Amino acid sequence: MDRKLALVTGASAGIGAAFARLLAAKGHDLALTARRTDRLEALAGELRGRHGVEAVVIAADLADPKAPAAIMDTLAAQGRGVDVLINNAGYGVPGDYREVNWADHAAFIQVMITAPCELAHRALPGMLERGFGRIVNVASLAGLIPGVPGASLYGASKACLVKFTESLHVEVAAAGVHVSALCPGMTYSEFHDANGTRRQMSAAIPAWMWQDAETVVAAGYAAMEANRAICVPGLPNKAAATLVKIIPESWALALIAAGSPVRKPQ
Repeated sequence: MDRKLALVTGASAGIGAAFARLLAAKGHDLALTARRTDRLEALAGELRGRHGVEAVVIAADLADPKAPAAIMDTLAAQGRGVDVLINNAGYGVPGDYREVNWADHAAFIQVMITAPCELAHRALPGMLERGFGRIVNVASLAGLIPGVPGASLYGASKACLVKFTESLHVEVAAAGVHVSALCPGMTYSEFHDANGTRRQMSAAIPAWMWQDAETVVAAGYAAMEANRAICVPGLPNKAAATLVKIIPESWALALIAAGSPVRKPQ
C-alpha cells in the first residue's frame, strides 16, 4: 500500500502492456483495464511474479459512459487512489465518414476523448491533494499533422487530446502533477490488426518508420518524469511533425492526402 498505483487503460496489448511492464519494473502497483479479461489476468500474473507488485484487473469497455466512474469507484473501494494515469485505450474506425454508422462514431468519441478526459478529471483531485501525480495521454503523430482521408475522427480525436494535455499541463505544473501527451508514429502493436489495415500499412510505410512499443513507452516515461507536455518519439516522426509546421498548410494537407494508404472518399 506504500507503493504508488498506476492505472493503465487498454493494458491488454501493445503500448498499454508495455507501459504496465515498465511501471511495474519501476515499483508501481498496477490497475489494468481493458475488455479482454484473460489477457489482463495473464499480464497481472506476470507482473506480480516478476516484480512483486500488486496488479488489479478491472475489465471494462470505455465505450460505456459509465465505465470511467466504475473503474475509479472500484479502486476507491479498495482504498486506492490513482497516482499515475496512462490513458492509452484506443482504436481506429477506417472508412468514409458518411458510410460509418453514427453509433460507431459516437462510441469512438466516447473511448478516445470523453473517457480519458473523465478519468483525468476523477484522478486529478487526489493527485493535487497528495502533491504528486502523473498523467500520460497516449495521442499520436496523427494529432499533429493534417487529417488522413478515411480516418476522419482519428486525427481529430488525437488533436483534441494533445490540446487538452497542453492546457492541463500548464494548469497543474506547479502542483507536482506532470501531464504529457505521447505522440507516436507507426508502432508495432495490434492496432492495425484490429481495424483491418495491417496489410495496407505494412506495404505503404517503410520499415525504418516503425518503432516497437517498448521504445515508444521508454520515451513516453522519460517525458512524463521530465514533465514535457509533448513527446514525439523517433527522428522520422519529429521531422514529420516539424515539417508540417513550416510548410504552407495547403501543401501539408496535399502531401498527407497523397501519401495516405487509406481509400479516399469519392
